[in-house]
Parts: sequence; C-alpha cells; structure tokens
Amino acid sequence: MQDSRLALLVVDDDPSIRRIFKELVSARQDADVGEAGDAKAALAALQERAFDIAFLDVRMPGLTGIDLLERLKRERPGLEVVMMTAHGTIESAVQAMRLGALDYLPKPFRLDQVKLILERLRQVKELKAENARLRRELRGRYSARNLIGHAPGIERCNEMIDRVRGEDCNVLILGESGTGKELVARAIHYDGIRHDRLFVPIDCGAMQPTLLESELFGHEKGAFTGAHARKPGLFQTASGGTAFLDEVGEIPLELQPALLRAIEEKEIRPVGATGYRAVDVRIIAATNRPLEEMVAQGCFRRDLYYRLNVVTIHLPPLRDRKDDIPLLADHFLRQLASRGSRRVAGISREALQLLQRYDWPGNVRELQHLVERACALGQGDRVEVDELPPAVLQAVEAKGRRPAGGRTLEEMERAAIAGLLEESGGDTARAAEVLGIDRSTLYRKVKRYGIVLRPEGGGLKERG
Repeated sequence: MQDSRLALLVVDDDPSIRRIFKELVSARQDADVGEAGDAKAALAALQERAFDIAFLDVRMPGLTGIDLLERLKRERPGLEVVMMTAHGTIESAVQAMRLGALDYLPKPFRLDQVKLILERLRQVKELKAENARLRRELRGRYSARNLIGHAPGIERCNEMIDRVRGEDCNVLILGESGTGKELVARAIHYDGIRHDRLFVPIDCGAMQPTLLESELFGHEKGAFTGAHARKPGLFQTASGGTAFLDEVGEIPLELQPALLRAIEEKEIRPVGATGYRAVDVRIIAATNRPLEEMVAQGCFRRDLYYRLNVVTIHLPPLRDRKDDIPLLADHFLRQLASRGSRRVAGISREALQLLQRYDWPGNVRELQHLVERACALGQGDRVEVDELPPAVLQAVEAKGRRPAGGRTLEEMERAAIAGLLEESGGDTARAAEVLGIDRSTLYRKVKRYGIVLRPEGGGLKERG
C-alpha cells in the first residue's frame, strides 16, 4: 500500500508561518513538515531529502518566490509548488499558475484551505503512481520480446527494433493488413527513449480527407462549420512522444506538404490558425501500399517518402512464416486464459497441420480471431479440426493439396479413429487416450465421420 503521509517544505522568512505549519498542519494532516527561511536554505533542504510539495512565500529576501518557482520547475519537475503571499494580486497568481504552480494560498490562510490543497496533492500522487504502473504494463506488453516467432523475417524485425529503440529517428513499417504493424510501432515506442510519453495512433485510411487535416493538426474555434471549440490535433497531443501514422499511403496528395513541414520543421498550423506552433514528435508510419510505386506514379511525394523512410522494417505475411503458427496460437490461447476466457490446453496436431496448409489472407489478426472463436464455441480441452471455421476448411480443401499418401487430413483422421476403435473392440476410452483427446471429442468425430459404434464392444462399421 502506498504511504499517504506527505512531506512538506515551507519556505517563508516569517517564523510564525513556519511554526503554524509545524504545529497545526503536521499534527492534523498526517504530514512531515520541513522549513526554510529563504530560497538558499530551501535549495539546501531539497538536496538533503525528497519533498512532495513546497509552499513558497512570494516575497522573500534574495531570490523571490516566483524566481524559486521557475528554478524548481526546471530542476525538480516532480515537486509540486504552492505560492503564498499576503500581498497577492490576480497578476501574480496568474503568473505563478502559468509557471506550473499547483495552487495559490493567500495569507492569512485557514487550515481547511491547506487541507483541500493536500487532498488534491494526494489525488495527484495516486494518479501519477497509477500512470507509472500502467506505463510499466504497457512496456511489458509491447516489448519487442513479445513479438512471437522464429521465422527469419521476424528475427530481422526484432533486430531492427533493437537497433532503433535507442534512437529518435523516423521509422516506416511495411506489411500486409493484419501482420502486426501497430504492435511493432508500440514495441519501438515503449522500448525507446520516449517510452514515458504518449503514443498516439491515427488510422489515416479511416478518416475522410476533409477531416484528416483537422485530426492531424487540430483546428481553431469557428474554423469551419461545426468547429464549436478549439481542438488540438494528433501532433499537439503527441508532442514529446510518438505519433503513429497507420496507412500513411492513404494521406491525400494535397495534405502531404503540411505533413512534410511538420516532420522537417517540427511545426504545424491548425486549421483556421494564422501562425505555426512548435511540436516535438517522433514519427512511426505504416502502410500496406507500395509507396515506391506511388512515388513513381506521382501519387506520393518523394521528399515525404524519404523523410518517413529513414529506417524501414518489413513484416512478413503469415503465409511465409507458417512454422510460427503453433507458437502464435499457443500465445493467443494463454492470452485469452489470462483474461478469464475458457482454458484450452492447446490445438490438436491434426488441426495445426490444417492451419499450416491455409494461406491466411488476414494474416496474424485472422489467426487471433480464429483462436478466439474456437475457444468461445469449443467444448473440449483442445481445439479440434471440426471446431475450425468452415471457410478455412473449405479454402484448404479447395486448394487440392494432399499430404503424403494422397489422402486429405479428414480421410487420414477418419481412418485413424476407425482403426483404433477396431483394434480396441469399440473401447472409446482407450481410443480417446491413444488419440490424446477426451471421449466427448471422440464421439463428435465419430458422428461427423459416420462411424457407427456397435453395442457391447462388437466393433464398428462405417456408414456407406
């Protein structure tokens, strides 16, 4: 449990103010109170121990409270600051808040005013702690180590992520839909030097061209019909962090110069604004379109392509890494179990063989959805062939590919089940054990293949 006791530093040249904090605030607000009579003593105290909040008098000999506030915000950005003064004006309050003060406390103050400030600080600390926890979880979830597979293309992808994670260069991720381009983008961000800042994605292909400019760069109030308030865009929101431009090849040609300026000059102009605003954003872009061909055809700016394409990562389609299917399927099963879904031990050998014969037009995303469907609709402790989507079974059958011996997987499975039941005299328990499936799954397969069990262990027969 997080310690709720706060550490306060009171900086005031009036000893009575410091005494009030010591006697009243410390006893009644569950806080440790340190004190300093001027800015120099305050800086020395901050060197000796960590404080959660500093109460600064505006008027002090030497360095003023406002000057000290500016210095603390530069050198100790995690320290919250509240300004105190008996000579307060609206102007000094506004100035302090603009410089990053948490609040403003007039003198003489009441204990309930301090209490409200400390309660607010506790909430801020809780939010920061929760934010840090979530960011640690995100780093773990999207770490490059979580890119599943041993295929050469995935190994190269992991190598490239490892190389660029310590850099701040732009990255272009190429690959078909469903290959995991956003997962790679998040791995680069959360393994990188901006991991403690925002990762902001936008699907450029899902936005209407007339709205995309506003989504990217924001707009001013009244910039167009329906713009009832000022709105920051993707670049402003992501400033300091990473902007992920998914399907960047869909950005209209007329909008590409503004995007190029945002990347080159690090400044944007919101729709309806008269001037530019500085932004500091790392760009990770992704597309399934052939950008080089689009450049040659005049559909994509060459200079923008080169700005985006500082480092390129190619994600292979799933049909080119079918040996990774068992690993991916097992990963999705464990992922579903961790979220409270029905626990499934794995996928049967026959089902995996069939999945490895399928060409996966939807790539890894399609496999993930297939595993989710099988878990939701299946009944046994393993995913069997008859629990796979009919479209997958039909596509494999339509290809006409047959394993060694010239028989389909279904024919081989039917023959194996019939042979085991014949050998065991119809003993379904023994047959299921040999096959590595439960009896309920065996009964479903028997029914599917038209195998009729004779009563009293009298063997079996197959329907014509």
